[in-house]
Amino acid sequence: MMFNDRIKQLCEDHQIPQRKLAAALDIDTVSYCKIERGERRARKEHIPIIAELLQGDREELLILWLAEQVTAMVVDEKELSDEVLNIVKQNINRAII
Repeated sequence: MMFNDRIKQLCEDHQIPQRKLAAALDIDTVSYCKIERGERRARKEHIPIIAELLQGDREELLILWLAEQVTAMVVDEKELSDEVLNIVKQNINRAII
C-alpha cells in the first residue's frame, strides 16, 4: 500500500474533510488533494499530525512515507534497485550495531 492510498482510506473511514486536514497541515486544500492523489509528497513533519487527526498508526504511516521516499529515488533505475536496496539495508544494519 502507498502512503497516499492509506491516508485517503483513513480519511474516508473517519469522514474527515480534506479541508480540515489541509488546515491542520497549514497547506491549502489543493496541495492536500495532490498529496492524496500521489502527485505531491507530504513532509515528514506532517506524519504525526495526519496520524492524530485520522486516528492512524503513526509508525505505519511513517513506514509508508519512508518507503515512498526511497521508491521515488530509485524508480528510474529499476535494473539497479535491488542492489541499491541491499546496500542500503547493509548500511543501516552497520549503523545500528
